[in-house]
Amino acid sequence: MRFLTGLQPSGKLHIGNYFGAIQAAIELQNKGEAFYFIANYHAMTTMPGAEALRANTYEMAVDLLACGLDPQKAVFFAQSAVPEVNELAWILSTVCPMGLLERCHSYKDKIAKGFSPNHALFAYPALMAADILLYDSDAVPVGKDQKQHLEVTRDLAGKINDAFGADLLRMPEALINETTAIVPGLDGQKMSKSYGNTLPVFGEEKALRKLINKKVVTDATPLEEPKPTENSIILALYKLFATPAQYEEMVAAHHRGGVGYGQFKKDLFEAYWEFFRPAREKREWIMANPGYVDEVLADGATKAREAAAKVLSRVRKAVGLI
Repeated sequence: MRFLTGLQPSGKLHIGNYFGAIQAAIELQNKGEAFYFIANYHAMTTMPGAEALRANTYEMAVDLLACGLDPQKAVFFAQSAVPEVNELAWILSTVCPMGLLERCHSYKDKIAKGFSPNHALFAYPALMAADILLYDSDAVPVGKDQKQHLEVTRDLAGKINDAFGADLLRMPEALINETTAIVPGLDGQKMSKSYGNTLPVFGEEKALRKLINKKVVTDATPLEEPKPTENSIILALYKLFATPAQYEEMVAAHHRGGVGYGQFKKDLFEAYWEFFRPAREKREWIMANPGYVDEVLADGATKAREAAAKVLSRVRKAVGLI
C-alpha cells in the first residue's frame, strides 16, 4: 500500500495543522510506503515572493521532521524537485474538461478571498492529480473539504485509461479520517492564520505562555463559582494534550468551582508544552546540524524521481510521446 501526502508551506505550523492533518499523515509511514512532499508549486498560486516561498518551504521541512516524519521510513521531498509532475499535469490537461475545473470549489473560494484569478489557481486540480498519479499512489489522506480534488484525480485517471489503455494510471482511493480532532482557535472560531487565532507548535516559552494567558477567550464567571464546560475553549484545547484522567479532573474542577481561569490556562500551557517537548528537542537538533534538511530532501527527491520516471515513461509511450 502506497500513501501520498502533500502539504503546502504556508507559514508557521500551528496545532490546528498538526491535529487536523499532520499527526495522522505521519502515522502512515508505519502502515506502508509513504511519500510526503512539500507542495511549493501549489503555494506559488497564493504566495507572492521568492524569499517567503523559500523560507516557508525550508521551515515546513524542519517542522515535519521534528514532528516525527522519519526519512528512513518514508520518501520526503519538495514538489519542485520532481519536474516530471509538470509534464504529467500537461498530459492530464489534454483530457480535462473546462467544466470539471469550473466546478471545483477551491478556485471559487480563493477568488472570493481576493486572490488573483490566474491560470495556475484555476488548473490547480490538474497539478494535484499529477502529484497523486505520478507515484502510483494507492491512498491519499484528505479532509472532507479536499475530497472533490481526489474525485477530479480519479476522473482524469479514468479518462487517460479509457483513451490510452486500461490500468495505465493507478486509481487512488481517498483516505478520510473521520476521527480528526476539531481544533478551535484561541477565540473559539476555527483555528486559522487568517483569523489570527492560532497556537504555534513551536516558539519561545515565555511568549507562548503569554499567548495562552492573554488570548484564550473565557467568560466572566467569578473564581468561586462553577465554570461552564459547554463550548469551553480551554477544555477543548486541553483535551488535545492531556491524558483522559487529567481532562476529567479539569472538567470536575470546572463543576466544583473555586478555581479561576488563570489556573486552568496555566494547566493548559503545561500540558501543551510537555506534549510537544520531543518535537522541540528534535527541532533543536535539526537546527544545530546545518545541511541535514537539504540532505534529506535531496535523497527523497532522488527516490521520488525514480518512482515518477516509471509512471511517466509508460504514460509517454502510451500517448505517443515515445
